[in-house]
Amino acid sequence: MKKLVAFGALSLTAFGLMAVPSLAQDTTTAAEAAEAVVEAAAPAYALASETAYIFNTLLFLLGGFLVMWMAAGFAMLEAGLVRSKNVSMQCLKNIALYSIAGLMFWITGYNLMYTGVDGGFIGSFGPYSFDPVGLEGADTAALLDTGYSTASDWFFQMVFVATAASIVSGTLAERIKLWPFLLFTVVLTGFIYPIAGSWQWGAGWLSEMGFSDFAGSTLVHSVGGWAALAGALILGARRGKYGPNGQVTPLPGSSMPLATLGTFILWLGWFGFNGASQLAMGTIGDVSDVSRIFANTNMAAAAGVIVAMILTQILYKKVDVTMALNGALAGLVSITAEPLAPSVLQAVFIGGVGGAIVVFAVPMLDKLKIDDVVGAIPVHLIAGMWGTLIVPLSNGETSYATQIIGIVSYGVFTLVCSAIVWMVLKAVVGIRVSPEEEALGLDKVEVGVEAYPEFGQGSQRL
Repeated sequence: MKKLVAFGALSLTAFGLMAVPSLAQDTTTAAEAAEAVVEAAAPAYALASETAYIFNTLLFLLGGFLVMWMAAGFAMLEAGLVRSKNVSMQCLKNIALYSIAGLMFWITGYNLMYTGVDGGFIGSFGPYSFDPVGLEGADTAALLDTGYSTASDWFFQMVFVATAASIVSGTLAERIKLWPFLLFTVVLTGFIYPIAGSWQWGAGWLSEMGFSDFAGSTLVHSVGGWAALAGALILGARRGKYGPNGQVTPLPGSSMPLATLGTFILWLGWFGFNGASQLAMGTIGDVSDVSRIFANTNMAAAAGVIVAMILTQILYKKVDVTMALNGALAGLVSITAEPLAPSVLQAVFIGGVGGAIVVFAVPMLDKLKIDDVVGAIPVHLIAGMWGTLIVPLSNGETSYATQIIGIVSYGVFTLVCSAIVWMVLKAVVGIRVSPEEEALGLDKVEVGVEAYPEFGQGSQRL
C-alpha cells in the first residue's frame, strides 16, 4: 500500500482527561453524559492530533536528511571502487543525479506515484503542490487527519528516488558518457521509478493484491538494480576486464579508505531509510517500532559483513575487504523489505544470506561477462529480490506467491523500459566513450578536473 501514516484509536484517558460526569448519576441523562465526554475530550484530542502531526513530520524530515546523506555514501563508495582516473566523474555523476532526482520528482514523479492511482498502474501528471506558508487558508482539520506536512512527505519520498539512480551510477562507471547517463536519470527518476512505485506505495494494483515491501528492497533497490543490469548489458564491459578465453582481469579501485567511509555513511543513512518508513512517530507504539527497526537493520548489516568475511576466507584463503563492505550493504538491502516484524535471529539470518549472495554472485556475473564495477547488481538487485521474497517468514500478512508476482512484475517492467531507453540513447547520441578516452580516464575527457592531478604525469615544480 502507499506509505500512509496509520493512526490507532486515541484513548481519552491516556491524555489525562479530568473527571467526566458519571453516567451513573441520577440527575444526568445518557445524552448529557455523552455530550460532556465529547466536550471534555475535544481539547485533548486536538492537542494529541497536533502533537502527532509535529512528530510525524519531524520523522520524515530526520529520515529524509539521513537518506540524503546516503548520496554522499554512494559517492564515496564509488570513488573508492573506481580507478583514480575516474574518481571525479563518479563524484560529478552523484551530485548531478541527486539534483535531477529532486527536480523530476517534483515535476512529475510524486503525482505519478501517489496521486489518483486508486488500485491501478499509474497516478497523475503535473507538479506537486506543498502546503501554503504558515498554513494560511489551509484546512487545518484535514491536515491533522493526514498526519504530516506535504513538503516533509515529498522530501522523504524524493531521496529514495535518488538512491535508485545512484545504483545505476556505480555499475556503469568508467566507460559511460556523462550526458547520456544523466538523460537516463531523468527518465528513471521522473517516470520509470514513480510508475513502478505507484503499484505498491501509491495504493496500486500490487498493494490491492497484498504485496509487501516495507521500505523498498524491490521498489527502490531492485528497480535500480534492474536499470543498472539493462545498462550493463547494452553498454558492455570495460576494456581489458575480460579476456577471449574467459579470463577475468581485476581492475582494483583507487581507495579502500574511501570505499569504507562510503559504506559506513550508507549504513548510517539506512536508519533513516528503514526507520522513517514506519511513517509515524506520534505514539509510544510508533517510537518503539522505529527503535526495533533500527536494531534489526543494524543486526542484518552486521551479519552480512561477518558471513562475507567467513566465506571469502574459506573460498580464497584471504578476506576481501570489498566483499565485506558489500556484505554490509547486501544485509541492509535484504532487511529493507521487512525490518519491523523479524526477530533478532531472523534479521541475522536475512542479512547473513544477503552477505552470502554477494560472495557467490560477483564471480557469477564475471563468468557471464557482465561488468559491474562496484558490485551493485548483487547487492541491490539480487539481495533485494531475496529480501522481498523472504518477507512472509516474519510477516504473515502476505504470501510467497504474491511476493514472487511483485518481484517478477517489477523486474520485467524496469528491465524492458530501461533497455528501451538505453538503446534509444545508444542509437541517437551514443552512450560509451571511445577506447582512447576510456584509457585516458573520464576525469580528463569528460570532466576536465582530475581527482588526483599529482598522479600520472606528475606535478612540475618551478
